[in-house]
Amino acid sequence: MPVSAYLNAGLFVVAAAAALFVAAGTVAIPGFWAYLAILAIVMIVSFAMLDPDLLRERMRPGGMKPPLALKVFSLVLFLHWIVAGLDRGRFHWSDGVPGWLQGICLFTVGFGYALALWAMRVNRFFSSVIRIQSERGQYVVTTGPYAIVRHPGYTAGILIIAASGPALGSWLAAALVVIFSLPFLLYRTVTEDRILQAELAGYSDYAARVRWRLVPGIW
Repeated sequence: MPVSAYLNAGLFVVAAAAALFVAAGTVAIPGFWAYLAILAIVMIVSFAMLDPDLLRERMRPGGMKPPLALKVFSLVLFLHWIVAGLDRGRFHWSDGVPGWLQGICLFTVGFGYALALWAMRVNRFFSSVIRIQSERGQYVVTTGPYAIVRHPGYTAGILIIAASGPALGSWLAAALVVIFSLPFLLYRTVTEDRILQAELAGYSDYAARVRWRLVPGIW
């Protein structure tokens, strides 16, 4: 991997920390440190255990820059970190999240990232955009979490999005990130499933065997 990839990952964590702590006006919020530790561990584990070709695909899908939709998604993440910082450190608009719930949501964020890493570990075609990767010899992956649901990456993303705001102790941050991110993830799930069934050999048979897109027994 190029040095720039490691620098970008480090800068992402630093930027998240800056968004939280500068907005809060203090670094004395333990929940923020726990949240940032999860992000840092995810970055380290990603580089240690994932296929370098997959990491390159995720950073520059098909050799192209990430599309505008992903940039907007990242912007929403940063905005919800800023709102959480302002809420917890300065204005206390909606920072009454119970400590026990913050703990559960921190665990959920960590679990969501672990699920995403598991999916990426078994699926070297886990791109950041919806596309058939013919040049990389894409095939249907049926092992790991894909034996349970067809889109475990989106399941992981929804868990992280739903838990992130309460994990940071801010109901307002939770509302912001859920309202502006959840529809995007659900749209991506439906669109990607439709394209895979139409264009990827063997996917329709796999979909007939593994019925659930995101949540076993529900959808």
